[in-house]
Amino acid sequence: MPAFVTFGRILFAVLFIYTGASKLFAIQATADFIATKIMVPDMIAPYAKQVETATAMTTPQLLAIAVGGLEVIAGLMIALNFGARFFAMLLIIYIAVATVLFDDFWNQAPPDNAKVVIDALKNLSIIGGLCMIIGYGRTTRPAEAAYGDV
Repeated sequence: MPAFVTFGRILFAVLFIYTGASKLFAIQATADFIATKIMVPDMIAPYAKQVETATAMTTPQLLAIAVGGLEVIAGLMIALNFGARFFAMLLIIYIAVATVLFDDFWNQAPPDNAKVVIDALKNLSIIGGLCMIIGYGRTTRPAEAAYGDV
């Protein structure tokens, strides 16, 4: 049973490693997509401008790097089972926020929103898998408990 859990954890983490790396390799495309969906609130706009001038990058570019880095690092940590609960919790927060911000299916008519609804349901399923990683933890279950569930 622990071998299947380890294998499943690695396969699950491949999703985050791949998507994070693809965001990092195409930072400008990711930043352009983020810019279409997110606007910097007026309250933090002066601070965002300071960070932009200090880094010579726009806020969407910085968010693209942060999101890509989070996905790659969290995916590796979940695959290696090092701090998996913590990184699973970070990914739950990230996926929940991204689903609300980017999958706005409630603003579209029912026949047209099918793809976005499916994407939101996939994100919900991924959150469920991350909850299982949090619940399972780092320790292995005894054989009696594992076979008693069947």
